[in-house]
Amino acid sequence: MKCPECDGDIPIPKDALEGEIVTCPDCGASFELHKKEDGSFGLRTIQVVGEDWGE
Repeated sequence: MKCPECDGDIPIPKDALEGEIVTCPDCGASFELHKKEDGSFGLRTIQVVGEDWGE
């Protein structure tokens, strides 16, 4: 699949499951796999929440 951020190639494992997180090896962006109506996978941007360390 193509990364929506940098257009790099993101390898999707053959045994991938819906909800699995994949990361682009080129830019480091993370995406969640979701099933489309045709049964193939799509990429959904995930919200990465950083630690606030008690602030």
